[in-house]
Amino acid sequence: LDTVNNVAHVGHEHPRVVRAGQKQMALLNTNTRYLHDNIVAFASELLKTFPEDLSVVHIVNSGSEANELALRMAKAYTGQKDMIAIEMGYHGNTSACIDISSYKFNRKGGEGCPEYTHIVPMPDSYRGIYQGESTAANYAAHIREQIKLIEEKGRGVAAFISESIMSCGGQIELPENYLKQAYDEVRKTGGICIADEVQVGCGRVGGAFWGFELHDVVPDIVTIGKPIGNGHPLAVVVSTQEVADAFANGMEYFNTFGGNPVSCAIGLEVLRVIREEKLQENVLQVGNYLKEKLKELQEEFHVIGDVRGQGLFLGIELADENKKPLKEKATYLVNRVKELGVLMSTDGPDENVLKIKPPMVFSMENADELLKKLAVVLEEDFMK
Repeated sequence: LDTVNNVAHVGHEHPRVVRAGQKQMALLNTNTRYLHDNIVAFASELLKTFPEDLSVVHIVNSGSEANELALRMAKAYTGQKDMIAIEMGYHGNTSACIDISSYKFNRKGGEGCPEYTHIVPMPDSYRGIYQGESTAANYAAHIREQIKLIEEKGRGVAAFISESIMSCGGQIELPENYLKQAYDEVRKTGGICIADEVQVGCGRVGGAFWGFELHDVVPDIVTIGKPIGNGHPLAVVVSTQEVADAFANGMEYFNTFGGNPVSCAIGLEVLRVIREEKLQENVLQVGNYLKEKLKELQEEFHVIGDVRGQGLFLGIELADENKKPLKEKATYLVNRVKELGVLMSTDGPDENVLKIKPPMVFSMENADELLKKLAVVLEEDFMK
């Protein structure tokens, strides 16, 4: 049972998605530099899921490419270079993306924080530096502080980039109103806001198609990756017309494989499958059920410190009564449930958070199987 593969978004080898790719591959496989019907159809279907202001589509091949392009667009629009990002964020494998991803540059092999990157604390309401009623405001104040430091150097903010739920940070739900306050601070100084929806987007959170919608904000740029191609190399940058116009400054953006007819056919079919098979509704129903049952396990097994997330993007943090991370127990649990036929994985700063982000076809029966296997392992002596 796969509980971690958020790449196979609508299910492994979904027949409709496979057929869509096969059919187009037999007709035309490459980007011909001409507009193709599949590009128009895919972009049109995708834009139906966005607020009206997000109206321009650039098609690329991976989440890393999408975030790299988003950073370029932000710099072109603002004329600035400084980026604000959240601690433990991961936004891709290119040089520019690594430069804003403390998950990489502050860990083994990393070179530390670059000059034009400014990291703010991860807004963790469970083990972070702030809890209580003012959590969002206290964390957002760090963004204001970074803006001040940037301006004292005679520079300005290009962009603030954030996931709607922190993935590599440990499935961290952002405090209510945090993004609103963050966006307000950044926009007041002339910067723009980028929502990295590579992991949380396309219906995965259940209550909305895009994670940023849970926070009642509208970004200037949205990046989409993993799920939209269901395993096929496909990613997208969606922006406002204003940002897109500033980027069209004479330096042509060309991508040999971005927007090829096969990728667009697959992306279009993924969107249709999500809608026609009501997978977002399934995610909401199953995710709410699973989260409720995991909280019941938390009551029974005290190694579970926190259960959090939305839809089928959930995290189980293992910690003792003092919130000390239990990495060894998390590793043990992952290995043991694998022996019982369930694939799980860990993440977070201390690798003590079990992440649950399965394909969207994950059913009630799948949820019950996962819960049963977790309970078996949690009963074992090593977990006590």
